[in-house]
Amino acid sequence: MSKDRDTPISCLDCARACQPVLTGLVDNRYGAPGEYHVVKCTKCGLEQTWPRHTEAELKRLYEEYYNWGGEGNTIYQRFRERFLTSGLYRLWLRWDGDICFHLKEGKGMLLDVGCNEGRGLSLYAANGFQAEGLELNERAAALARKRGFNVYTMPLAQFTPKRPYEVVVLSHVLEHTVDPVAMLIQMRRILQPQGQICISCPNASSFWRQVFGRHWVHWHVPFHVCHFSPQTLSNILSKAGFQLVTMRTFTPSLWIAQSLCTMLGTRGKGAKSWMRSAPVIGLLMLAARGIILPWLNHTKEMNGDCLVVMAVPQS
Repeated sequence: MSKDRDTPISCLDCARACQPVLTGLVDNRYGAPGEYHVVKCTKCGLEQTWPRHTEAELKRLYEEYYNWGGEGNTIYQRFRERFLTSGLYRLWLRWDGDICFHLKEGKGMLLDVGCNEGRGLSLYAANGFQAEGLELNERAAALARKRGFNVYTMPLAQFTPKRPYEVVVLSHVLEHTVDPVAMLIQMRRILQPQGQICISCPNASSFWRQVFGRHWVHWHVPFHVCHFSPQTLSNILSKAGFQLVTMRTFTPSLWIAQSLCTMLGTRGKGAKSWMRSAPVIGLLMLAARGIILPWLNHTKEMNGDCLVVMAVPQS
């Protein structure tokens, strides 16, 4: 990370100059140190977090502040596990929206990049896929293996599967990388020629970004390096050799609830405490889905909080 305030801010994608659009952000979820800004490229429009950490610095921050560390007996954890393995969860996804492709059905090999402790792998397997995971957190990967899945822990560039995958899932992953084009090129390498990549990430053109301002949960500095809009994500995919199949947006009630928690976190408890309270999150989600989102989902205008993309390698 550059510590020189006079260092020019350059785009991580096209290397052109960037201008600040939001300043003075801090990590109000996990407490990682530092103050950050969101900058926008004057040429390609990609928004990025600045100062920008190196991969080694980010790895240290993830290990110290972010990564799943083995909690398994909290009320929140027990409630979430029970909910995600219930039929009620599938009904909720059909009503609220599916940000992790947990309703996707199919056959063949599927790789979940950043699979954590493997809850998603269980759902993909139940939907017909032969699911595997890639997860750098060894403790989380060990739990996923206990569920009966193959989970690899080497860096993506070093990973060579026994055979290419039919589907690769990047759910809330691409925004974390310092080189999204390079990551997508690696995805294309491990996909079958007719394979499909499924991406979900926050939408930097979201209506809710404007509503919550600096309390918008998806700034998530310093861990969210890139802040994609529909246009900038399309550009990145094309540069990496992918052809867009579908792109849509919607607003999950959980994300509204989390943004509200970041706002509440400035008035006493930290945002993480509110987010880890099952009653608080549950009530906020129900209020968002039942009262707010029926009027303000903005799906047709591509202004929803979540970008959902499916793409295939260019022929």
